Amino acid sequence: MILAGDIGGTKCNLVMFQERQDGALRPLFRHRYRTCDFARLEDLAEYFCNQLTEENASLGRMSIDAAGFGVAGAVVDGQLHANNLPWVLDPRGLARKLDLVPSKLVLLNDVVATACSLDKLPPEDLAVLNKGVAVPNATKALMAVGTGLGEAFLFWDGRQYRVVPSEGGVGNFSPRTDREIQLLMHLRKRVPNVSCEEILSGRGIRTIHEFLDPGVTHPTFQSGGDAASEITQLAQTYSCRVCVATLDLWTEAYGAEAGNVALRAMALGGVYVAGGIAPKLLAKLKDGAFFRAFCDKAKLSDVLARVPVSVVLNEEAPVWGAAYQALAALRSQPLVQSQRRAG
Repeated sequence: MILAGDIGGTKCNLVMFQERQDGALRPLFRHRYRTCDFARLEDLAEYFCNQLTEENASLGRMSIDAAGFGVAGAVVDGQLHANNLPWVLDPRGLARKLDLVPSKLVLLNDVVATACSLDKLPPEDLAVLNKGVAVPNATKALMAVGTGLGEAFLFWDGRQYRVVPSEGGVGNFSPRTDREIQLLMHLRKRVPNVSCEEILSGRGIRTIHEFLDPGVTHPTFQSGGDAASEITQLAQTYSCRVCVATLDLWTEAYGAEAGNVALRAMALGGVYVAGGIAPKLLAKLKDGAFFRAFCDKAKLSDVLARVPVSVVLNEEAPVWGAAYQALAALRSQPLVQSQRRAG
C-alpha cells in the first residue's frame, strides 16, 4: 500500500493507493481535511488510517509499504522548509508513526510532486492551450500558481525524465509593458523586493485590482474572504470593469512569465500550467492573451510558438506524483534530482 498526500497551509488531501499487477496505482480511499484541525502531520496520517479502517472494516488494518507527501516548501537534504504550514515537520517521527524505514518516506515540494505526475495523467486531465510540436526527450517545464508561484523542470536522463526543483517564483518580477512598470513601482512602495509571486498568485489578483482603482471594492475586501475568487468571477461575467481589467493584466503577466520559464530551460518538450487557479480560468487562458504574451520574446517568438502548452486540470496531481515517487522509492528508483545544501 502507498499512502500519499498533498499538504497545504489550508487543506490536506490524502489518498491510499494499491499497486496493480501492471505497476499502475489504484486509489482505494481518499479524504480531504482542514490543516488547522491537526497539530502535526503524524496526527493527520494516523487519523486518516484509522478512518480508512473504520469505513472499510472488511479490508482490515492495512500495512503501508511507502509514503509520499507533496508540501508547499523547499526540501533540502531531506528536511522540508515549509511555507504557510503551521507544523514543524519531523520526517523520522513521521516514518516511525507509519512504521516505515526513512528511505521509504518521501517529502516533496508540491510543485515537484505535480511534475512527477505528468506522465501518469490521462489526456482528459490536460487542457491544451497550444498543441505545438514537442521535441522528443527535450526539457519540460511546469509552473503552478495558487497561494504562491512554484516552478520545476523535467530533464531527460537518457532513460526517463527527472524532476529538478526550482524556487524561481521568488525571483524578481520583470515588467513587460508600461502598465506593468507602473504596477512594479506601485508595489515597490510596499515591498522592497517585488517577486513574481507577488503578482502571480491569489493575493496578486487583489493587488492588481487595488492598483488599477483603489476606489472600487467588493464584499470580500472587508470580510477577509477569497478576494481573488470574487474578482475573477466578476471579471468572467463582465460585472465589473476593474475586475475585467485586472484579469486581463494578470493573465498577460502569467503568460509572459510562462514564456520566461520556457526560455530559461529551453523547454521544447512542453510547458505545463498547474495550481488551483488555472483550471478555474480556463476560458480566459484560452482567449489568446496568455499565449500572445507567452510568445512575445523578440527573436525567439517563433520558437515559443511551437512549444506545446497545457493546463493541468486534475487537482489531485500532487497526490498522484507523490504516490508514484513513493512507489519509486520502494523500488529504489527516485525520479527527483536530489537537492544538496549550499556551501
